Amino acid sequence: MNSYQITRFAEPLEKRSYPLPQLQGREVLVKVQACGVCHSDLHLWSGFYDLGGGNRISLIDRGATLPFTMGHEVAGEIVAVGPEADASTVGRTGVVFPWIGCGQCDACRRGTELMCEVPRTIGTRKNGGYSDHVVVPDAEYVVDYGALDPKVAAIAACSGLTAYSAIRKLPDLTADDHVLVIGAGGVGLAAVSLLSNLTQANIVVADLSEAKREGAMKAGAGATVSNEDEARCIEDVRRICGGAPRAVMDFVGTQGTGQLALSLLGRGGHMIVVGLFGGEISVSISMLAMRNITIQGSNVGTLQELKALVALLQDGKVDPVPITSRPIEEVNSVLVELAEGRAAGRIVLTP
Repeated sequence: MNSYQITRFAEPLEKRSYPLPQLQGREVLVKVQACGVCHSDLHLWSGFYDLGGGNRISLIDRGATLPFTMGHEVAGEIVAVGPEADASTVGRTGVVFPWIGCGQCDACRRGTELMCEVPRTIGTRKNGGYSDHVVVPDAEYVVDYGALDPKVAAIAACSGLTAYSAIRKLPDLTADDHVLVIGAGGVGLAAVSLLSNLTQANIVVADLSEAKREGAMKAGAGATVSNEDEARCIEDVRRICGGAPRAVMDFVGTQGTGQLALSLLGRGGHMIVVGLFGGEISVSISMLAMRNITIQGSNVGTLQELKALVALLQDGKVDPVPITSRPIEEVNSVLVELAEGRAAGRIVLTP
């Protein structure tokens, strides 16, 4: 088994070879067909998450050990099963649900494994798909993708699921409402495509990049603005919306984009924060109550939401974001491109 692993944080991944693992219990072995490269992989690669105010979460302090294989957007084929697994699942192709919990706590029993305090997340806690094989705890986490392109199926596991789950947290939207999407990267573009198919709302997109704004228009946005100058952006958005947007979705998550989102909210406005770049914003507690404002975080989604999203993709109701396929041997170049903001749409690695 060949894997591209972090051996030292913030340094190029190293290719290492291992014997195929001996499966235990209900585990299944998935031969990787495609693995998406996610922006959150950059945080893992660096070894920390920026919480703002000079505070960080160190992955080593949270129990991470090296070497480690990233990659949580995986599609592939089950090629072997453990002694307690259903042998009939061998040959199934599917997208791997990576947000797996302990299976024992209240959150896991409710079907919200992403809330588990001791997760077994593939690609962030357990070795992931920057490899030719990956171990999955149970075949139930391999969601049949049918006739979908495995590259499209792979990115549903995170960018698609993250956008879908965030949209499900929005209030009911009408054709008179406007939604501002901040950030037209891979996840933001997925949100634009889903919003245009799942809601009647008018979609406005803010991004620094003209090329990404053009991509957002192709994905279904009705208008775009630059957020390089915050004051000008606020003016442009209010002009387009005829006032404050009903909701703002921040797919970047910096101090600047968070403050922009908060500044644009009107009475009863709903702000959803998805991006993880890091930073902090100042919020008036009294204004939250007086203006009926909702600020909500959204992180990936549930297994049931992934199944619903895959069904939408299979029905052809949602156009996938632009995908660039690259051989896994180029993974280090791809990570640099992503870190420098040169990646458009989503990049998927293929063994």
